[in-house]
Amino acid sequence: MAFTAKDVQALREKTGVGMMACKNALTEADGDMEKAIDILREKGLAAATKKAGRIAAEGVVLTYTDEAKNVSVMVEVNSETDFVAKNEEFKAFVLEVAKTIVENDPADVDALLAVKAADGRTIQEHLQDKILAIGENMKIRRFERIAGHVVTYVHGGGAVGVMVQFDTDDDTAKKDAFKAMGKDVAMQVAAMSPSYLDEASVPAEVIEHEKEILTAQIVEEGKPEAIAQKIVMGRIGKFYKENCLVDQEFVKDNKMSIKQYVDSVAKELGAQIKVTGFVRYAKGEGLEKRQENFADEVKNQIGM
Repeated sequence: MAFTAKDVQALREKTGVGMMACKNALTEADGDMEKAIDILREKGLAAATKKAGRIAAEGVVLTYTDEAKNVSVMVEVNSETDFVAKNEEFKAFVLEVAKTIVENDPADVDALLAVKAADGRTIQEHLQDKILAIGENMKIRRFERIAGHVVTYVHGGGAVGVMVQFDTDDDTAKKDAFKAMGKDVAMQVAAMSPSYLDEASVPAEVIEHEKEILTAQIVEEGKPEAIAQKIVMGRIGKFYKENCLVDQEFVKDNKMSIKQYVDSVAKELGAQIKVTGFVRYAKGEGLEKRQENFADEVKNQIGM
């Protein structure tokens, strides 16, 4: 069966794959469009396998809130280069993933990959299509889904994402003053990267370890043992202020803590507002970064 340049273009529009790959697939399929699509998808599986070993530590952190369901999601999808993270097709895929998480509430990434999208194909198959079309290894690394009153913030075009959860009533959550306060708190999390929500959230073993270190420091400083305990407790207080979100100094007004700031907005609105949790993702944190110099890059390209 013969095919035309328009067929090649139509196949490219359907799959997002390059012109030459589409032409080759139509040739192999003897002009049969559906068979050509299958061929490209099969090659996509092979391409995904080949690319799976390549480091994907760039990408994007995206947040999405479904107002009707009152559910918010944050997801990190990694790519090999920052350039791909700015690709509209890539960003559309990440948004599709976030919406799928809202709708299906998968238990983990493996469960998410097995979920079927609106077209009947799984998220895993969609991911493989994107790997073939864009030409880079990509991975859905992690996600968080929270139901309730959540304010989100993304910094640097997806470099850092934050979700902060609040306990308050529905009417308060709709007010601009609440949303502005929520964004301030989310920005605080992005900037100051607290490890814990409050003092009660810090594991006992962490505090004991901190006390051991502080005690050793005080002994080294030559302080009398009689006052060592008081000094340790004072410095533990500083540890809480630096590492617990609600105890941190508010970056926009260091005369108050985050808890005092939230309480001041609650008083202004005549409502009860409490920060109950937060999640912070930094793109690629903990992942190995690709290290290549120019000479190595040239060698790789020419197959040396």
